[in-house]
Amino acid sequence: MELKYKKVMKHILPLILVLCFFTNCSKDDITSKDYTYYYPTEEATLTAQNIPGSTEAFDPKGIAISKEKLYVINGNVLEVFNAVTFAHLKTIKEYVKGSTTIPLTSLTSVAVDNGRIYVGSTESRLFVFDETTNIGISTVGNGQWWQTFVHVFGVAVKDGLVFVKEKEKSIKVFETSQITETSNWNLEPIAKLNTLNGYTEVYSMDVYNGNLVVAGRDAKSYLYYNIANIKANAAKSLTTPIEPEKTQFLDIKPIAVNFSSEWAVTSEIVGNISYLKLYPKDEFIKQNYKAVVNVSDILGQNPFGTIVGTAQLNNLLFLSDNTNKKIRIVKLNKSTIAEQNN
Repeated sequence: MELKYKKVMKHILPLILVLCFFTNCSKDDITSKDYTYYYPTEEATLTAQNIPGSTEAFDPKGIAISKEKLYVINGNVLEVFNAVTFAHLKTIKEYVKGSTTIPLTSLTSVAVDNGRIYVGSTESRLFVFDETTNIGISTVGNGQWWQTFVHVFGVAVKDGLVFVKEKEKSIKVFETSQITETSNWNLEPIAKLNTLNGYTEVYSMDVYNGNLVVAGRDAKSYLYYNIANIKANAAKSLTTPIEPEKTQFLDIKPIAVNFSSEWAVTSEIVGNISYLKLYPKDEFIKQNYKAVVNVSDILGQNPFGTIVGTAQLNNLLFLSDNTNKKIRIVKLNKSTIAEQNN
């Protein structure tokens, strides 16, 4: 009897497995699949008309957001806006510290970190302000290009380090602790980085997950510098600057990069068309370039010019469109579609 039972089960078990397979397939077929996609829509625009008393052409370059304030490099001044209401708050025209006043000229870049505002100028200076009072803390460089800097075309600050992009293919690295109210203007960098290519273009940089990432427009690639490696090889880099890791593009010029809570918010020129692109930042830092948003305009209207700076606050993207002389503020919308298979 037991032998007969085993023979029966021997034939039934394969049938049960087949039925389970088809049953599972059937369950998969009726299970809905959710697809999420993102798309930008126009929210607002900032131009010279949004700056009371302004009589000069709007020339937006580097931008930064801190404590719900939007900082915009505008020619020879630094504009400050409320990043929530978009109201203009202040125009900073001078660096003032005690009896010292230096007019701001030929500005390119701005970064805000740990209570300080860092402003770069092609007059070979880096200005450092107190974020709360806007009073000057210190300057690095004295305005002579053969001294500390050969012009300044970009600045990024994070985790106690200041990265300053110079003319041609050099980034000088300083420690924030070097810059004090009594520090000398002619500071020595702790390290140097090689951007491979470059000349006199405004450069965008940001730091994420232990890496400095540079939008290497002239190198046609994003440039990655591991910060632990920079510190370990700092002394040697003063003689032979550290070269980046990169993935070479053929027809793509990265122009801007900024890391928000979720995204690498970038702009790229492909051929002669400017694109806004959003990458999941953890994939981007691995050099996996699969953009979730990839648009050259907003819903078929108003094509982008060269976007030299990007930033994000909540679901708003701030784009410094230098070609069209405006800050474009677009809303990042999220939509989920459930696909039901019957």
